[in-house]
Amino acid sequence: MENEKQQNLLFLDVEATGLEKEDRLVQVAYSYKGEEQEQMFKPEEQEMCVRAMEVTHITNKHLADKKSFQGSDFYEKLKIILEKDETIFIAHNAPYDIEMIEKENLKTGKFIDTFKIVQHLDTEAKIPFYRLQYLRYHFGMEVDANAHDALGDVRVLVALFEKLYDEMSEKLSHEEVIEKMIKISSEATLIKRINFGKHKGELISDVARKDKGYLQWLLQQKEFAATNDDVDADWIYTLRKYV
Repeated sequence: MENEKQQNLLFLDVEATGLEKEDRLVQVAYSYKGEEQEQMFKPEEQEMCVRAMEVTHITNKHLADKKSFQGSDFYEKLKIILEKDETIFIAHNAPYDIEMIEKENLKTGKFIDTFKIVQHLDTEAKIPFYRLQYLRYHFGMEVDANAHDALGDVRVLVALFEKLYDEMSEKLSHEEVIEKMIKISSEATLIKRINFGKHKGELISDVARKDKGYLQWLLQQKEFAATNDDVDADWIYTLRKYV
């Protein structure tokens, strides 16, 4: 994709103290108009959990002398970018990154979730996992990047987006590709394969034929979780289709 077509695209990734509602970001990286920015921050009241340290290799010692995110020059620069009407926010599993930065009083507008785009394009469910680093090696993308480092993930994100963009632009104009990506990202998507439990690795269509009771049970679990604000719209949408 030509660089001039990336002018309003903000590629972003965050690392955080953990995955719970009280957790906060500790590292932010983004690429905007070809310029990369990355910095670590120290949350005021939340420390790194061991699981997060295992994944990111960021420890509380690394953060001891870091500034708070809000009020930093990095924060103010990112805020200006996000407030532009033309900015399109791009992330892999975007709802997570959006949630983390919105906890810091930053708002996003239009967004593209590359996780959902891959899921949508994988019509025959040939890709077993949609994790960013799995896709990096599945597609054989040559990227100078460390896994689970915010800046490294941004570089992989940019490469993945460009691959998806090229595939979709074979039949669509630039404007149509971006519009379709935004639409896909904001809608519930049909999940094709189960990656957990007793039917791990199986197509949901196959499970529906031989063990529909399992899908009915799973739907009940997902709907119950939704009553506690843990909404998994894609799974609920998919399971209702099959049961």
